[in-house]
Amino acid sequence: MNGKKLGFALCGSFCTLERTLKMMAELTAEGWEIQPIMSPITYDTDTRFGTAEHWRDRVEALCGRPIWHSVAQVEPIGPRRLLDLLLVAPCTGNTLGKLACGITDTPVTMAVKAHLRNDRPVVLAVSTNDGLSASAANIGALLCRKNYYFVPFGQDDSYKKPCSLKSDFTLIPDTLESALRGVQLQPILL
Repeated sequence: MNGKKLGFALCGSFCTLERTLKMMAELTAEGWEIQPIMSPITYDTDTRFGTAEHWRDRVEALCGRPIWHSVAQVEPIGPRRLLDLLLVAPCTGNTLGKLACGITDTPVTMAVKAHLRNDRPVVLAVSTNDGLSASAANIGALLCRKNYYFVPFGQDDSYKKPCSLKSDFTLIPDTLESALRGVQLQPILL
């Protein structure tokens, strides 16, 4: 995928950030030029999974460029056609809801809006504890929209977290390739 410009937007599913950065490293090794984007919660919040500074430093080291973390930084994605593809991973229930309702109040949602204006693909890697409850309607709404593609997902832990969904991050490269061709991989893992 040499030379393809990928916006890689991270949202606040902190328990998946380690897995997310592993995938970011793999995509970089495959030749993707990655522009990191972070939601404010991910950019600024310390959690039991690590400090915000720790995550920011690792992301910038992997991508070799500064993180865009404001609406003003990502708005030019549309008019300047800065990306070939945009990946939101992890994509939280909060972000799913905002995208389904057209709300653009964070760098991640503005990046999606700006990128879609150019009729280009957006790939969502779902990670939410309410995927089979409150977020189900939003997933359904986005599955029907042009230029949205989902990394195949399934239940996280059907016994302890029966409503939780997570994408299979190992399928991100295949999903990106398919999205560039306008093809959705089977979105639901059985």
